[in-house]
Order: sequence, then structure tokens, then C-alpha cells
Amino acid sequence: MSPVLADVLQVSALVAALALVHRPLGDHMAAVFSPGRHLRVEKWIYRAVGVRPDTEMRWPAYLRGVLAFSAISVLFLYLVLRTQDTLPGSLGFAAITPDQAFNTAASFVSNTNWQSYAGESSMGHVAQTAGLAVQNFVSAAVGMSVAVALVRGFARSRTGELGNFWADLVRGVVRVLLPISVIAAVLLVAAGAVQNFAGIHEITTVTGQTQSISPGAVASQEAVKNLGTNGGGYFNANSSHPFENPNGFSNLLTIFLLLVIPFSLPRTFGRMVGSVRQGYAIAGAMAAIWFAGVVLVTWLEYAHPGTASQLAGGAMEGKEQRFGEGASSLFAVSTTMTSTGSVNSFHDSFGGLSGGVLLLGMMLGEITPGGVGSGLYGMLIMAVVAVFVAGLMVGRTPEYLGKKIGTREMTYAACSILVTPALVLTGTAVAMATGHGESSMTNTGPHGFSEVLYAYTSASNNNGSAFAGFDANTGFHNTALGLCMLLGRFVPMVFVLALAGSLAGQQPVPETAGTLRTEKPLFTGLLVGTIMIITGLTFFPALALGPLAEGLAA
Repeated sequence: MSPVLADVLQVSALVAALALVHRPLGDHMAAVFSPGRHLRVEKWIYRAVGVRPDTEMRWPAYLRGVLAFSAISVLFLYLVLRTQDTLPGSLGFAAITPDQAFNTAASFVSNTNWQSYAGESSMGHVAQTAGLAVQNFVSAAVGMSVAVALVRGFARSRTGELGNFWADLVRGVVRVLLPISVIAAVLLVAAGAVQNFAGIHEITTVTGQTQSISPGAVASQEAVKNLGTNGGGYFNANSSHPFENPNGFSNLLTIFLLLVIPFSLPRTFGRMVGSVRQGYAIAGAMAAIWFAGVVLVTWLEYAHPGTASQLAGGAMEGKEQRFGEGASSLFAVSTTMTSTGSVNSFHDSFGGLSGGVLLLGMMLGEITPGGVGSGLYGMLIMAVVAVFVAGLMVGRTPEYLGKKIGTREMTYAACSILVTPALVLTGTAVAMATGHGESSMTNTGPHGFSEVLYAYTSASNNNGSAFAGFDANTGFHNTALGLCMLLGRFVPMVFVLALAGSLAGQQPVPETAGTLRTEKPLFTGLLVGTIMIITGLTFFPALALGPLAEGLAA
């Protein structure tokens, strides 16, 4: 079988699997986040933390719940990392330094999972499981909760109530993330992923050298790492490590896991607002950009210039022979267009133009399909902007799902969109101007600049992947990137929830002959165009200095 045919079959199988679960999973999540009875285990959790799950919250109270829970999570994880050497199962590893502990705590709580450390030589069992893996669940559930709150803003009228954050958080973990993760972990173990709490093994390699192998609860963390679009690997090599990603089946399962919830949430949105066709329009925009990225990156990597690349059949540097160009490109596009950040190849080795596409996937705001929850609310913000633009073009008051998009709503949407570009460009500029960016580069010229730009894009958009040549484990970068992660995650949530509250308080306007049909393919095309234009105008100068300059010079 030719490599190209194998790649086509692989993408086809993935798309078929995603299409197969889109409806049942989307409907299940709509039922989970609708009023109903609480499970017994959920009641125990509510009683333990002292909350009333049936009490409705207005957007300021909902936001306080999000921020308070996340702040406590940062503090808890920071303390676990700083006291790791005193905890059982530490495997003899020292406590994490203050700046790296802050960076890691901010990273996992913000669903970024940026790693400036090598897990197998830094983290013991308790830090990995009770610290990092727990945040993989709850940080993803926080994103889902905010997305559901925005959906309720569209669905409800003449009320400022958006649900209960604590109920949404618990239900997201107990009824969505946990059961799917258990099934995925069993499948990964069956495929050959490691799952144990053994100590460090000293082995002798074929060259006679001694090597330390750190096992652990890898499969269980790998499952939620991808399902929750987290991305932090148990090992430094992430999903290119055979303990995490043993074979082609586990590789395709991993890609499926990181896409399945983001691509199913539009169905949840459609069910909750009473029109599944609205969900299909959103999913269509997500899928169109994702598929274009897969095709473009795969083609660019197969056609990479150079004698060595041509003899190898593609740019194989930094890629696993087990997976090849197609599976590596599919994984790379999927992980950068979600907020996952796990990798099965090193993005630093991708060509200038294909690396630029990966950067662009994050710069879009990771909404195609985006992270768990964050992808949906980011896309809905873009939909609000697209409706506003359409209204300006035809001279009508913009409306979306029966809600008027006025000055206040556009202010919230615009502020949400501007947060991450400001962090990316400011962070990159400060790093380069102070010399900290240049001193951390492995490469010079445009590719070296791309390493810095990629790091701050990844952190600010809560992705977590990196150009592997960038040395991020410095006091400056640990602190600066940690701040970018926290601000990039939680500041947009402020505006998203404020928008949700504003929409929920409106009286729906009746549909007329002049109402923009937002469930039609025309609106999907308008939405895709709006996304690309906004991102292009914002980031084109930075991309021109890095990946475009490198790619055009090749």
C-alpha cells in the first residue's frame, strides 16, 4: 500500500469515527448539562464541598466560582510540586524549583500543559497522578462549564441566570470525562501502553550503557491528557514515546480522543438552543479549516525541498518511522487546532511553511475545533462577530439566535478576541527585546524567531506544544509564559461570561424575512472568512518575520 493511500484511509477512518459519535455524544452532553437528578456520587461531592447545586448563578457569581476554584487549584498543585521530595512515591526526585513549579501549576490549571521539565526525570507518582492528572480532568471541565454557560445565554431569555458552576463542573467530570477516559485507558493498555506504580528500572542498552526507565500510571493519564485537550505527557518525548503511544492503533485512537469532544460540542449547542442545524453550521466551519490544515501540512511535508527529504519520501527529521509523514502531519494539525499540545513528532523539524500552518492553527484561537469547551465558546464569539459584520453590510440590526448583537455584546466579543493576540505579540516582543528570547534559541534567523513566537503563541492560547529547540526552563520564561497561560485562559472567560449574561437577559426578537439564516452554508462560509481575516490581519507581520520568511527562502 502506498503511503498516500494509507494516509487517505487513516483520515477517512478518523472522520467516520468522529461522525459516528457526533450525535450520541453531543446529545449525551446536552442531557448532562440540562436540569435533572443528581447522581449519588455527585451529591457526596456537593455535600463535601458545601455547595447547593440547584442554585442558579448570574454571570458574576459563575465567574467567581471559576476563578476561585482555579486559584485554589494553582495553589494546591504548586504546593504538591514544591513538596514532592517529602511525598510517598517521589522516586527520589527533588522538589520542583519555585519558578518551574509556578509555571507547571499555571500550565495544568489553565489546560495548557506546557512542560519545561522532563517528566520521567522530574516527577514522582503522586505529583503525576494526584497533581497533574487531576488537573487534566478539572481544567477541561472548567472549559466545558464556561461553554455551556454561554450556550445557556443564547437559549434563555429575560433572566441573567446561567446555571450553577459547581454542578456543571462535577457533571462534566463524572458523566463525560471520567467514563470515556476509563474506556480509553483500557484500550491503550491493550495496545501496549504502560500502567503501573513500579519504581525506576535500571537496564543495560545494546551498547552496554546503563539507562533508567521510569514507569508509571501512563495509560490513564494519556487517556485524559488527550480527551481533555490537555497535552502534558508522562514522558518528555510525549506521544512519540512508545510507553505512551505504542503503535498505529494507539496513535489513531489518540487523535480521535483529542478531537471527539470539541467536534461533538456543536451538536450539544444545537440541542440546547433548539436547532441542531445551528450546531451543524458551527461544526462545518470547524471541520473546513481543520481539514484544509491537514491537507496543506501533509502536502508540504511530502514535498519538502532537499535531497535527503526526497530520498526519504518526505521530511522525516524529527518524525517517528512508525507513523511517517501522514500520521505525523494529521497529529500535528489536530493538536495545534485544539488546545491539546501533545505531539508524536517534533514541530521544530517541520518545514517553514508547514510550521507556519501549525502556528496559524493556534493563532486562530484554537477554535477549529479547539479545546474542550474553549473551542466552542471561542467559535461562538467569532460567530457573533460574523453576524455583526453581516449586519453592517446589509444595514440591519445584527441578530444571532434571536438575540440582538448591540454595542455591549460586541464590546465583550471584541475584548475576548483581543486578549490572546496582545499576549502573544507583547510576550514575543519583550522576550526578543530583552535578549531572553535569543538566548533560548537553538537556531538563528527566521527559524529561531519562530521558536520564540511559537512558545508565546502556545502559552497564550493554552496549547502547550513547543518548537523543541527552544529552551524554556529559565526564570524569565517560566514566569512570563506562566503569566501568559493564566491571562490567556481566564481573562477571555470574563468577557465570555459577561456576554452570556447580557444575552440571557434579552427578550428574543422574532425572525423576519430579513433575518440572517445562520444555519445555512452561506453563514458557515462567512464565519470561516471572518476567522481567517481577523487572524491574518493580526498575525501576518509576525508570521512574515518567521515561518513565511523561512519557507520562501528554502
